[in-house]
Amino acid sequence: MGNSSKTKLDKVVIRIAGDSGDGMQLAGDQFTSEAAAFGNDLATQPNYPAEIRAPQGTIHGVSSFQIQIADYDILTAGDRPDVLVAMNPAALKANIEDLPSGGILIVNSDEFTKRNLTKVGYESNPLGSPAFEAFQVHEVAMSTLTIGAVESVDLGKKDAERCKNMFALGLLTWMYGRTVDSIENFLKDKFGKKPTILEANILALHAGWNYGETTEAFASEYEIAPAKLPEGRYRQVTGNTAMAYGLVTAGRSADMPVFLGTYPITPASDILHELSKLKQFDVTTFQAEDEIAGVAAALGASYGGTLGVTSTSGPGLALKSEAIGLAVMTELPLVVIDVQRGGPSTGLPTKTEQSDLLQALFGRNGESPVAVIAPQSPADCFEIAREAARIAVTYRTPVIVLSDGAIANGSEPWLLPDVAALPAIDKNFATAPEAEGEGDDGKPASEYLPYARDPETLARDWAIPGEPGLEHRIGGLEKANGTGNISYTADNHDLMTRTRALKIALIDVPDLEVDDPSGEADVLVVGWGSSYGPIGEAVRRARANGHRVARAHVRHLNPLPHNIGEVLEQYRRILVPEMNLGQLAMLLKARFPADIQPITKVHGMAFSAEELQTAIESEFAGRLAHTEHDKYRLALDGVITTTGEPAARNRRIGHTATGTTTANRTR
Repeated sequence: MGNSSKTKLDKVVIRIAGDSGDGMQLAGDQFTSEAAAFGNDLATQPNYPAEIRAPQGTIHGVSSFQIQIADYDILTAGDRPDVLVAMNPAALKANIEDLPSGGILIVNSDEFTKRNLTKVGYESNPLGSPAFEAFQVHEVAMSTLTIGAVESVDLGKKDAERCKNMFALGLLTWMYGRTVDSIENFLKDKFGKKPTILEANILALHAGWNYGETTEAFASEYEIAPAKLPEGRYRQVTGNTAMAYGLVTAGRSADMPVFLGTYPITPASDILHELSKLKQFDVTTFQAEDEIAGVAAALGASYGGTLGVTSTSGPGLALKSEAIGLAVMTELPLVVIDVQRGGPSTGLPTKTEQSDLLQALFGRNGESPVAVIAPQSPADCFEIAREAARIAVTYRTPVIVLSDGAIANGSEPWLLPDVAALPAIDKNFATAPEAEGEGDDGKPASEYLPYARDPETLARDWAIPGEPGLEHRIGGLEKANGTGNISYTADNHDLMTRTRALKIALIDVPDLEVDDPSGEADVLVVGWGSSYGPIGEAVRRARANGHRVARAHVRHLNPLPHNIGEVLEQYRRILVPEMNLGQLAMLLKARFPADIQPITKVHGMAFSAEELQTAIESEFAGRLAHTEHDKYRLALDGVITTTGEPAARNRRIGHTATGTTTANRTR
């Protein structure tokens, strides 16, 4: 029998990796669900290739899923895995550098054939080499054991072997003291109409659990207690799912139908999938023929008195720019959700980045300001969707929501809100004027002014088509102040342009809050979007090492919090981590006289807390000053080397050009 002793842990990071067709995401999702049901705090991060089916057994085809579970409040999916499950040599080679010394390595030994090893550059099986003595290596013949476990089921060998992800899941479930009951229920729901497949997966799941229970290979079973989270009812949620739920409740809070006009695009498509399941809540989803049709339909829905929403990623946001400009001119509510990915062009469809900030702010012709906000975590997408709807409806403006791949596909526990207590959103539709007499403005009541404005918000009237007495012009040509008639006069255009800009500037947003327990920090770390978790964890570690460092997170990017200038001027140095080449840092430098240092990364993966901790502590050691310039210079060195440019030119450009100029010369 297996060792029944249990080792208590406060946290663990597990990564399972294999071919993109091996079911790694499915296994990871189910382990996550079990951890959530148990009461652990958790955070996950899937990572998968862009190809629908990359060449089998290659590094390019490796799909992985990482989860951190803990008995305390955590902020990220973890830096490095404590446990790595590698289903083939490609998965091993792609991930082994992240496994720390002493980490547990579980491999499917059946896949370590000479052919598979050669395919990824291994001359022989590396598991017996001295380099692997630093790890706790467990070679498990998962394919063979799975096929044996399901031999009673009428399945071919290939189909039987596909159940090996459930074997691996069963083994992990045993290792961390969990039952397989909820996983069985999931399998019954998923494969209930395919009884043969269902039976095979359940048999494989139990085989993996029993292997851990009966083998002598594993020295201990591990135990991680439930986390002490605020009381309430929780569920595991991804960012895209939370975004969909936030939109539905926003529609209810505003007493308006919700219309999603969209075109499928990675990594935003799940918003469409989720909303399409919720038609009973007065939600209409429209899968258009392209990005432009999707946003145009959403804007048309807003014109008709519906909460119009469109979802996309960076390339689609570029295509939608003209229609967003039309929404600026017509001053109609529109929620645009951009789930950012690596670019430019098609770029890195399944990877994450924060490189659309400048596009969201300025990627339209003319002076066309819009509100821009960003969620900080998967669960926060619920609140950010509602905030986007509030701003759009209240101020009659497009709102761009900058989510990203890490948030959209990641998951965490979500404390379910009391829906009845959610604040109302006042749509304040225009009403028809009185038939006789004068209106409140002293003008004849019969004269409707569609561009009359609320004195506090500067929002114009929102009249629903077909209402008697509210007939008005609409379109993309410049509007005359008040009447909305077409106007080409210089003074009117100047007035309307400044009014539209002032309306956005006056949007009511919360002040920027600073986390500075000592009150004595002179270094502030400012982040936005999915950098929230890594920054939070990095700051925790830096403080534990004796550094006095403050942090602040920007959720409203346009307008910025009105106190942000006052906050920045209180600190000697501002560090701004971003998954781009310094877009927010550039904006802050342009507006505020603060010493701002960007910390950038464009690897297609989110920051790790370890990376940001190193950057923060480098600042205190005086080593961070030229980090960004050096990154550009080193990138240029690599480009010039590969194109055969002389080393002398390499040195000359590296020493004389600024970081920005150097980067431009590599294009």
